[in-house]
Amino acid sequence: MNNEILLKVENLKVNFNVSSEDDMPWTKQKKLQAVNDVSFDLNQGETLGIVGESGCGKSTLARAIVKMVPANSGKVIWLGNDLLTLNKSQMRQHRKQIQMIFQDPLASLNPRMNIGEIIAEPLRTHYPKTPETDVKLRVSDVMEKVGLLDNLVNRYPHEFSGGQCQRIGIARALILKPKLIICDEPVSALDVSIQAQVVNLLMELQEEMGLTLIFIAHDLSIVKHISTKIMVLYLGNMVELANSNDIYENPRHPYTQALISAVPIPDPMIEKNKELILIEGDLPSPVNPPSGCVFRTRCQKVQEICSKEKPEFKEAVANHKVACHFSD
Repeated sequence: MNNEILLKVENLKVNFNVSSEDDMPWTKQKKLQAVNDVSFDLNQGETLGIVGESGCGKSTLARAIVKMVPANSGKVIWLGNDLLTLNKSQMRQHRKQIQMIFQDPLASLNPRMNIGEIIAEPLRTHYPKTPETDVKLRVSDVMEKVGLLDNLVNRYPHEFSGGQCQRIGIARALILKPKLIICDEPVSALDVSIQAQVVNLLMELQEEMGLTLIFIAHDLSIVKHISTKIMVLYLGNMVELANSNDIYENPRHPYTQALISAVPIPDPMIEKNKELILIEGDLPSPVNPPSGCVFRTRCQKVQEICSKEKPEFKEAVANHKVACHFSD
């Protein structure tokens, strides 16, 4: 790990226009705030873990970074270039260095292509003049790195388990030797034992290849295991950002505290006696978010100021940012 900033996201916003089935053709569409003013830096070799409930904007943020969904405003600076200002041809040059691993291992693989073709596809797309012998060697090498045997190269996705399919997805992401891999909930569809194997594999590959990762997940114990620093999102807003150990040892936002209290502890006595912080109510609609603090409708510490003023996202202590009026 070094101090070179690979990725710098500044004030990124992503909104969608939505309508309901009851709306008339002339009804003005409503604005859904999916990502709201997100900023962070990511150094080479780091892993940024992103956590939050379903619907909090984690996957939208990941897709906006690589321009799979359009951002409304902000900057995504990759090695000094603002990706949001680039056209398709210019962006294509940077896609080789930024790859994604998706949530559903089987659905992310083309069922009509065999494993060798799936893994080789990015190489053939970005380097079409690569000799076939070199392509096969690269495919064989990357399959070995992710723990897949050479003799599986002609099989199809439906012949593999979920864990094996995710290894195929990882191999496909690695074949271009990228600098950054965005892992969009890569283990949420897998059994617990397989989750650990996939996370350990990613950590080994990161060490071996000098990768930088963005790791999105619901399971905070997994995120702690792999992440250098952690960002907590709620309703598209950043509510806390700090180093992994600081987040777990001293969470400052009520939402983060509740999430961490739900993480199981292996010791049964400690688990039995720990304080569980419950989050009551449902996630508010991003079409009509609460005024002031977005978490106030479910917060146990809520006071009058919370409905009137949006808390500033700022440092509570060194390198630990939080958006809460009562974080001290």
